[in-house]
Amino acid sequence: MSQRRALKHRIERSSAASVRSWERPSARMARKMKSDAVLHMGWGRLLFAHTFDHQRDIATILQDEKPGERDVAFYVRDPHVILSMAPQELFLDPSHTYRIWLNQYRAGRDRPKGILIRRIQTRADIEGINRIYAARQMVLADEEYLWSHRRSRVLLYIVAEDTDSGEIVGVSAGVDHHLFFHDPESGSSLWSLAVDAQAPKPGVGEALVRYLAEHYHALGRAYMDLSVMHNNAEAVRLYEKIGFKRVPVFCMKHKNPINEPLFVSPAPDEKMNPYADIIIREARRRGIAVDVLDKENAYFTLSYGGRSIICRESLTELTSAITMSWCDNKQVTLRLLSNHGLKIPDQMTVHEDDERKAFLKKHRRVVVKPVRGEQGQGISVDVTTLEELDKAIRRAKQYCDTVIIEKMVKGTDLRIIVIGYKVVAAAVRKPPEIVGTGQHTIKELIGKLSRRRSAATGGESRIPMDDETKRSVAAAGYDMDDVLPADKTLTVRKTANLHTGGTIHDVTDDLHPELKKAAEKAARALNIPVVGLDFLVPKVDGPEYVVIEANERPGLANHEPQPTAECFIDLLFPQSRLRKIKA
Repeated sequence: MSQRRALKHRIERSSAASVRSWERPSARMARKMKSDAVLHMGWGRLLFAHTFDHQRDIATILQDEKPGERDVAFYVRDPHVILSMAPQELFLDPSHTYRIWLNQYRAGRDRPKGILIRRIQTRADIEGINRIYAARQMVLADEEYLWSHRRSRVLLYIVAEDTDSGEIVGVSAGVDHHLFFHDPESGSSLWSLAVDAQAPKPGVGEALVRYLAEHYHALGRAYMDLSVMHNNAEAVRLYEKIGFKRVPVFCMKHKNPINEPLFVSPAPDEKMNPYADIIIREARRRGIAVDVLDKENAYFTLSYGGRSIICRESLTELTSAITMSWCDNKQVTLRLLSNHGLKIPDQMTVHEDDERKAFLKKHRRVVVKPVRGEQGQGISVDVTTLEELDKAIRRAKQYCDTVIIEKMVKGTDLRIIVIGYKVVAAAVRKPPEIVGTGQHTIKELIGKLSRRRSAATGGESRIPMDDETKRSVAAAGYDMDDVLPADKTLTVRKTANLHTGGTIHDVTDDLHPELKKAAEKAARALNIPVVGLDFLVPKVDGPEYVVIEANERPGLANHEPQPTAECFIDLLFPQSRLRKIKA
């Protein structure tokens, strides 16, 4: 028999047997399997429940879960029996299992260009993996464990690298059941798929899944299984597109703080936007009572130890009305900061035509913005002609009657979060970019990126199809209906605001001491305990800067891995701070 025919025969034979993977294996099959198979994945243990002879052993192992980890029992045959053994500690995971028969797998026609799928090669790869896990609120992997197992044949961690930037933009892990516990069905499984929500190139998740499917198909494995949350519609669409079908396989987990949202019903009206949710989750974790006052506008009260504070996301009663009025007016903000010796860009209020013409002639490139407003509304960046200037002014006046023109300062858009007059996080904000496929129009690519950003931020980040987006596209020489050439990168908005599709990248550890000093000085100048300060800087690790704005209600989400919510609750309720016990 030829090698190809032998491989096909082995796959077909394994496929026929594998329907029993969620049933009790035959005595003949059980004799071939390793008993009580448990594999550490880096973030917790994976229990192959169908290899256990005694259900109580599964319950016992799950109850011995280590703090900070997440164990998963997979292929659980009788979940109701195991639950009865420890109903206060275990729960049935609300996930679905999907399977693809690898002898029926069909390779995709188009692979994303500029994306390299490969195994872990450096420690920087592992840091990139944990950066993505942190942003997705997933359990971080033990970096030393992943490094020591980077050449494992049983546990295969792969990453997606953006070849243009060198950044890790996706990760997944595969387990070879045949090599690990001598699986007579010759199966495999996929775990921990995560994609950087800010990756500009589409198709990263699909490329990771296909890489593992093709890897295990080449090894002669019969199928590949995966577990996905029941309400993750975006992921389910991807898996079904590739050819996965749902199968009756269950998972069980241990009740812990990490898994709490999966087994505890949310408090009534608790679910709000991500900026309120991150604070509420941290408050509840410390036993602080939460009373939602207005869900739509994210007002809530936190109460602890006889003290109650009303919040609107990160804005609290600790910020005075005077301070809030200062921050509400961009011109007043910069004037106050300048009076305290901080550097600001040159600006003017729009009055006479001659004045704005002279200002544009002097600086050549300007920014137009309404004096009042938030979330990047009404702002036009890199205005260079009188015609563009007049359009930008009219657009800004839709949001506020008073409009300012500001010298455009080249540099990196830097957001610094100050809580309790101390810098707790810093992040570079980048405007949204699309990458051409050679097949999709610019409008289609913007729509795809906008949907990914919206899904990753709870609907908070979208790219509006407005005049500013069209202007940015036109300035690059394109029309919205043009097909963007393959691998061509196009910035579709000049502003880097998160709400209009911008991305955010943590640089706290790289922040120059002068920038940190300037941010803390600005917070004290405005007398504001919680503030997001917007800087333009030539380099994050350099001392030069200008301050362009102060936000009295900064979003604390999307600053992973910095503990912004923890620092916020520490400020409000210092007595709730979790103290570490010295050994």
